[in-house]
Amino acid sequence: MSTPKINTLNDLNKLRSAPCLEPEQLKSLTKELSFYIQDADWFTIGIMAPSSKIAIGALEEMQQRFNWPSLKIKENPNKDGPVFLKANQKTGDIHIRIEYGLGEGILLSCQHEEEKKDTSTFGPFPLNFF
Repeated sequence: MSTPKINTLNDLNKLRSAPCLEPEQLKSLTKELSFYIQDADWFTIGIMAPSSKIAIGALEEMQQRFNWPSLKIKENPNKDGPVFLKANQKTGDIHIRIEYGLGEGILLSCQHEEEKKDTSTFGPFPLNFF
């Protein structure tokens, strides 16, 4: 199986799981993503990870990098397993559930207060992208 060519954010949208990225790809994708991040009013974040601890760690890295306010965990499974974490900046909530069969990575949705602006979702990014 060949490694998919990743040159733009749209190339990630075709993937089920985050690819390994070369430094130049990281730089290029970060530059392209920065426009969307600056234009957004708030974000929803989806993280597919092998455990809650890894998912929360990836989210904390994003919060530090972008100086986002802390969010509160409202739901966290009481058993180990692969998870899907959904964080919503508007509500301030984090919900984590056990979910088998997912890929691995971060999905970032750029949201807008104006309903006429389209929501853009990007990823999956590697868990250490941010």
